[in-house]
Amino acid sequence: MKASLRPRLTVDQFAEGILRGDRVILGQAITLIESTRAADQSAGAQLLERIISKTGHAIRIGITGVPGVGKSTFIEAFGKYVIDQQKKLAVLTIDPSSQITKGSILGDKTRMEELSKNPGAFIRPTASGNTLGGVAHKTREAMLLCEAAGYDVIIIETVGVGQSEVSVKNMVDFFLLLMLAGAGDELQGIKKGIMEMADGMVITKADGDNIKHATEAQAEYKHAFHLFSVAESGWTPQVLTSSAHTGQGIGDVWNMITKYKAHTTASGYFDKNRSHQNIAWFQEYFEQLLKDDLQKHTSLHDINRKLAKAVGNHELSSRQAALQYLEAYHEAIRNSREL
Repeated sequence: MKASLRPRLTVDQFAEGILRGDRVILGQAITLIESTRAADQSAGAQLLERIISKTGHAIRIGITGVPGVGKSTFIEAFGKYVIDQQKKLAVLTIDPSSQITKGSILGDKTRMEELSKNPGAFIRPTASGNTLGGVAHKTREAMLLCEAAGYDVIIIETVGVGQSEVSVKNMVDFFLLLMLAGAGDELQGIKKGIMEMADGMVITKADGDNIKHATEAQAEYKHAFHLFSVAESGWTPQVLTSSAHTGQGIGDVWNMITKYKAHTTASGYFDKNRSHQNIAWFQEYFEQLLKDDLQKHTSLHDINRKLAKAVGNHELSSRQAALQYLEAYHEAIRNSREL
């Protein structure tokens, strides 16, 4: 006799569990919103509507860095410090995925073993799958669920491959860039565009024989930041050094972030930026809904292929093909309403 499957929680049960800070239910809720099943997507959407009024209070921090910089080691040391400040911390890590299983392959809870055991922390590794730039499709929703569960600080760790930074920047309040010292010409080691997005930088592994190199790199980056135009926030990015091994500079990073929040809150930029992000999310969701709706009309698939072939053969301009495809979409909508 097969063991009976545990019934899935209702939307009300999910919401109640999240709002009382139940970590098991929070994990299940994130799994729900990540699901591609239509029934789960519907339930996930209802859940988000139920908890949306309880979100927005956390400080959202994006952390990225070059390979080997020690993001997980830094986050573990930084996370423990944040919890010592009587804050609840959630870490959403975006990992490269197996192209066969689409599973997370780096094992964040293993890499942050001490932090994962801390009752004040919630760590959720999420496979990036096929999402552009390695940012998980449902990261924003997971962040909102964590906020509703009472987490004060949300960290989003990127893959760090140079493509996901823009997406993460557009969903966080503070964007932290981790860099190594002593690895050649530091200023050539990362794209200028990524530096321009950063609200702060930390030179990691500043201990032992590497302290001198870290201090030299710190001076170079400070000079580089002063060459950039002033950010809309009015904030000048700080460059710090730290060691996750000795704990040096970890508290300074937290102080930098709290100063940034105070500065941008006083100027009104903090709320303005959040508002702009929400509008951008709305527009992205609408575009995704349009794409999903387009795919539902199977009659359009052949039309798409024929138009693409005509464009490829220089028989039709791209603009004209797009207009014809749009008209075919409108016609499909009209036909579906008449059924």
